Amino acid sequence: MDTASRAPAGRTAAGPPRRGRPGLHPAVRYLGGRVITALVSLLAVMVTSFFLFRVLPGDPVAALTQGRAVSVDQLEAMRRDFGLDQPLPQQFLDYCLGMLTLDFGMSYEYRVPVSELIAERIGPTLLLAGTGTVLAAMLGLALGTRAGWRRGSLMDRVDTGLALTLWSVPSFWLGLLLIVLLASGAGLFPTSGMSTPGVEGAFNVALDVAHHMVLPVATMVAVVYAQYMMIMRSSVLDEKGADYLTTARAKGLRDAAVLRRHAVPNALLPTVTLIFLNLGRVVSGVILIETVFAWPGLGSLFYSGLRVPDLPIVQALFVVFAGSVIVMNLLADLVYPLLDPRVRT
Repeated sequence: MDTASRAPAGRTAAGPPRRGRPGLHPAVRYLGGRVITALVSLLAVMVTSFFLFRVLPGDPVAALTQGRAVSVDQLEAMRRDFGLDQPLPQQFLDYCLGMLTLDFGMSYEYRVPVSELIAERIGPTLLLAGTGTVLAAMLGLALGTRAGWRRGSLMDRVDTGLALTLWSVPSFWLGLLLIVLLASGAGLFPTSGMSTPGVEGAFNVALDVAHHMVLPVATMVAVVYAQYMMIMRSSVLDEKGADYLTTARAKGLRDAAVLRRHAVPNALLPTVTLIFLNLGRVVSGVILIETVFAWPGLGSLFYSGLRVPDLPIVQALFVVFAGSVIVMNLLADLVYPLLDPRVRT
């Protein structure tokens, strides 16, 4: 008998069995790659934040002293106080060290640490943008499921046309329109702010805040929900002709049960990334909507910082806004394989 044919399984005639190349587990490589990508993106955001806002026109010292009699010595003292007299490389080094230690510096305009301003205003932003995001997602997914399952019907055409129309409307214009019609005109809702001065009692305060939230939340939902609806509609259309749905119908399941138990769970998968990305944007709020309705959140703080420009505020908020999206995108990459076995394969 040939020598090679008598060799044990896994062993060649030339020598001992070959071992597989050592390496990391695929899950570890996947996780490590995503984390490294997120860190590199965050580093790029930090560098961009520093140089981006320094090319904006305007002098912070001149803007803060406009209309006031200020001597040249006082202007130079303000520049030294703000650190603007330092060479650009030194400013960049101080900025990077501050970002790494979460020391965002002192606001030029408010003269308080930027971290305190962020902590003070992040609550109203999460309340407004979080509520709007949840409502927009629920409405968009429900309408998208219905429109995709009944493609070509009158309901599908009306829902899709209305969603695309509202999606194309600028949010600030829609907000101003609602203020004119329902606040200034009809007097049904407050025109701006988050609360009414003088309201006492936990229940009354909560009711008052909810009353102030109606118009900004309605504006946000009207503009945003079309994203969820169109993606969900497209996903349902892709799943509608799948073989497993035909099998489910052949087993005697009703159309509603086929949609609820089989089509919707699979159609939801493509919306996971969009949901996580929009959750990341909750931290940034809706800058234009917060500005139009004078909502005391991070969006309106960012807008006021751009007017000066208040460099510590806009730099810190830019990193916080972008960082929240990067983190939520990373979470989406980690969650998606758990929801879809095809990605794990």
